[in-house]
Amino acid sequence: MHTIAIDAMGGDFGPEPIIDGLISALKSNNNFTAIAVGKKDELLSLIPQNFLSRIEILDTDDVISMSDSATDALKRKESTIYKAIELVRDGKAGAVVSAGHSGASMSLATLRIGRIKGVSRPAIATLMPTSENQNTLVLDVGANVDSDAKNLFEFAVMGQVYAEAVLQLEDPIIGLLSNGEEESKGNEVTKEAYGLISKVPNFAGNVEGSDIFKGTVDVVVCDGFVGNILLKTAEGVADTIGKIIKKSLKRSLISIAGAVLMRKVFKNLKVRVDYAEYGGAPLLGVKAPVIIAHGKSNPKAIHNAILQAISAASSNLNENIESRLAQYSK
Repeated sequence: MHTIAIDAMGGDFGPEPIIDGLISALKSNNNFTAIAVGKKDELLSLIPQNFLSRIEILDTDDVISMSDSATDALKRKESTIYKAIELVRDGKAGAVVSAGHSGASMSLATLRIGRIKGVSRPAIATLMPTSENQNTLVLDVGANVDSDAKNLFEFAVMGQVYAEAVLQLEDPIIGLLSNGEEESKGNEVTKEAYGLISKVPNFAGNVEGSDIFKGTVDVVVCDGFVGNILLKTAEGVADTIGKIIKKSLKRSLISIAGAVLMRKVFKNLKVRVDYAEYGGAPLLGVKAPVIIAHGKSNPKAIHNAILQAISAASSNLNENIESRLAQYSK
């Protein structure tokens, strides 16, 4: 039975969608309990009586807002995210989920929970939709804005192990994001990283941005600066395409008639690009699962983030990352 720590106050819309998502996850999975960290009076009013036996509330009223500095989190020991991280550090919870300040979550997880042996820097991984019936795992998408070749090598190993242990992919293929497929392409960091990652099985070499959405490889490695721009650009493109389609359909009666037939197609497309379907982004490289959910997460996103945390906690993810890094570093 796993226990998951929940930063219940951290999202943009307060505790209601977070608790609703938690209740939904509890209904669908009987194999975990939760510790919700936040203002006790507010949380109690949102939790049905019959779920109180599976939800413990850790009372605190300090919430780190998005406008606060991530470094402030280390000093604010009564904040919801600090206390949630400490529950994992102290062994009272096996994983943590937060839709709050991502920088605070990353800093506290790295410093308070600690890094896996062999990992220089943790990385945030996220799933990107493809034209095939699969997704591409991309990392890092924001934890590090300036990575060296060794960091990129570690990201490749962590991404491959996560794809195996949590996504249940067999022999996942890795690609290194660059400005061309040839080994000679890229900057000095990616060229050096190419040589290091070459020792990892199923390394396909350099891939271009378009390969992420084609499903050419299973895992794409890049530094957090590039990855974060990639992620936000993809979100913007998906949103723009949706708006263009809606406007185009409104201009023609024929299009409107066709829209009825295409409704299922559009519904499936929305599912593929909706972050709520994936729940959150795992912070790979720390000693316990940390899932960073979107600040605007709805109950469905929180539900899926919690299930993702349980899946990671149930796997041998960290042990496998440590042993794989040791193996390739010989």
